[in-house]
This record gives sequence, structure tokens and C-alpha cells, in this order.
Amino acid sequence: MSEDGLFAGAQDTINININIMDALEKGLYIISTPIGNLGDISIRAKNTLNMVDYIICENPFHSLKLLNKLGIKKKMFSLHDYNEEILIKRIEKYQLSCSIALISDAGAPLISDPGYKLVHDYIKKNIMITTIPGPSSIISALQLSGLPINNFKFLGFIPKSKIAVNSLLKEIENTQSTSVLFISGNRLLDFLNFLLEKKINRALSICKEMTKKNELVFRGKPSKVIKYINLKSNFLKGEFVLLIAGKEKKSRTTLSITIQTQMLILLKKYSLTEVVNIVHKLTNLSKKEIYKNALMLKND
Repeated sequence: MSEDGLFAGAQDTINININIMDALEKGLYIISTPIGNLGDISIRAKNTLNMVDYIICENPFHSLKLLNKLGIKKKMFSLHDYNEEILIKRIEKYQLSCSIALISDAGAPLISDPGYKLVHDYIKKNIMITTIPGPSSIISALQLSGLPINNFKFLGFIPKSKIAVNSLLKEIENTQSTSVLFISGNRLLDFLNFLLEKKINRALSICKEMTKKNELVFRGKPSKVIKYINLKSNFLKGEFVLLIAGKEKKSRTTLSITIQTQMLILLKKYSLTEVVNIVHKLTNLSKKEIYKNALMLKND
């Protein structure tokens, strides 16, 4: 293929994408915005914000900083935990005829932020909903934590009541997943001390001001983090993402010497499968564990 042909194909693709954006469908656009660095706004998010008819946000004053930076002027509706049902009624007349964006103060909307009832209302009315993905403090913190992130559990904001905190600590204590939580600075020190009281002395990661110039990630066990905080008087300002390593899996014990000795005798007379079935019937141990040990004995 000639260079002209190659670039012509690329241009066709670009034109198609632009045409799709020109015909913005009526409905709700859930748009992720930067968690700190305004340069993280995606081209698609910027284009969609520029094209929608209205924008629903948490705090219009806060969102104006981003919109002014992008040169976007739109009518905004404020959404918070106490006015969601009122807002749904207010925008009802626009839902079928307009495109509306939902953004949070930062990051991905709906994660520990209002908007669930709004989305459910669109679903109930069978009106189009889509997402414009982008930054998320949860994913960024996991990437920076140095903790296992193949399996994690997001637990939201740490509750205020002591009963709820104790319940949360039990969940953290028993989970093998990395726990991800949001916490304000004025409660961080107390919570770290609660972890020590409950003997949850696991690796932690605390993330603050991610993607900003003063980004800070501190890693260590609770006692180390507490010592660090006590040395830094201004550390506790703002909000944090706290990550706690999961409970270590107990390694399976190998079969007893007596059972292994009997298995060696059986392996001289029977096949591997037959030995596994015999030992399973006699001991009721896991076939998988028996097979693993029998295979090791046979190959020795």
C-alpha cells in the first residue's frame, strides 16, 4: 500500500469519529474529570463537555475552575446527597430532548459521590446512558501503593460511629484482598491507632495530592506511619486514599508423614489416580491436596 493510501485510511477514520461526536445523542454522559492535574482531562471528555446542553456537578464553584480552563460555558445544576430527588424532578423536562453531563468534583462520578438515584431514573425511563472514562483516585492509589492489586475491595469513606468502625475493622481483618478507603486527615491518626489496637499490623499505603506537584505516597506499617505523621505537622491537611494489605493466605500443610509413608507403599502397587481415590476415601482430605503430594512422592 502506498503512503497516500495509508494516510487516506487514517483520515477516513478520523472523519468518522468527528461525525459521531457531531451527532451527540440525547441522554446522560457520566464523565470522569482530573483528580488533581487538569492536564489529565481526556480529549473525549473535553469534547463531550463542550457539546452537552447541561452539566450536573457537585459544586458549581469548584467545577467552574475546570470549565474555565477548558473554555466551556454551560448552565450547571448542583447535585448533592440532600437534593437528588428534587434535581431529578427539575431536569425531567430536559431528559428526552437534551444531552446532560454528570461530573463530580474530581475523578469518576458516583464513587462515594451522589448520582445513583439520577442514573437509576434514566435507566427506569429507558433513556440512553454512557460513560466517558478517565481518572480515578482509587485506581491511581492502587497503582502507586506497592500492594497486591489483582484483588481489591473498595470500602468507601471510613464511617463516623464507633460501632460502624468496629464492623469495618472486622471486615478488613478477615479479607485477603487489599482494602481501599477514603479518609479525612482529622480522622487518619485515630484510625491508624484503631488498626494497632485490633492487631491489624499490615503494610499500608497513604496517598495524598495525587497527580499534583506535591503528590505524596507514604508506605509502611501503622506504627511507622504514625511516627511519620507526628513529625510532619501539616501532613494531616486534606483527604487521603488509604490502602491496607489483605490478610495473608495460610499455606496448606503437607500431609502427615504417616499418610505419606502409606502413599509410597500404595504407589508401588496402584496408579496415581487410584492412590488419590483410596487416600481420599480413608481420610476425606482434598483430592487436589492428595494428588499434589502423591505426585511429589512419585517424582522423588
